[in-house]
Amino acid sequence: MRRLQNKPRICIICEGYEEYDYLNSLIELNIWNEYDIDLINAFSNGNLSSSYQYYYQNDDYDLILIFGDTDRPNYSDFKLLLTKINEFHGTEGCAEQIVIFGNPCTMQIILNHFSTSLVKVLKSNKKRNRELIFNLTGVDNYDAHEEQRKIIFNQINIKNYQQMKKNLEGCSTNYEDVSSTNFLYYAEKLESSSDEWIEEINELL
Repeated sequence: MRRLQNKPRICIICEGYEEYDYLNSLIELNIWNEYDIDLINAFSNGNLSSSYQYYYQNDDYDLILIFGDTDRPNYSDFKLLLTKINEFHGTEGCAEQIVIFGNPCTMQIILNHFSTSLVKVLKSNKKRNRELIFNLTGVDNYDAHEEQRKIIFNQINIKNYQQMKKNLEGCSTNYEDVSSTNFLYYAEKLESSSDEWIEEINELL
């Protein structure tokens, strides 16, 4: 792997504000301090592929990841994203190595910080998840505006980060399963002092 500086430099392109602010709250815990991580807000699912291609071609990072929702079945937008990444690299199946997902949404991952057992979010619609969000975080009528995000992410700490990881051990990693995520895999890799996983991914691209 071509090391760009002392620490491997990783870019994570986020679908929107929720993903961006959530990852930033984890970075601030210094649990991923083996890596120099930059976050990019793509502001929508439709911008993820073009943002990825732009930053990949700039060649400023040792690895570029994408973080977003699968949204609702039949997952057409998510599947299109995977297809575009595979076509960009000319390698079938490589997108699955660099796309971090939450099915149906990132909020599922976030809420697992605040429960002692696996939380399964079954709807991507924010209004339909409001009661669950209120019960676990105390934020009422959640619609993802800035102040609400700040209240939730200010509650993120190392203890409930470990609880989230424990909860996700029982979660499906098949993106077509409603209530699934591969976030645990990447969280643990980003804690690791070994960067061999980055080289393994790059060899597939």
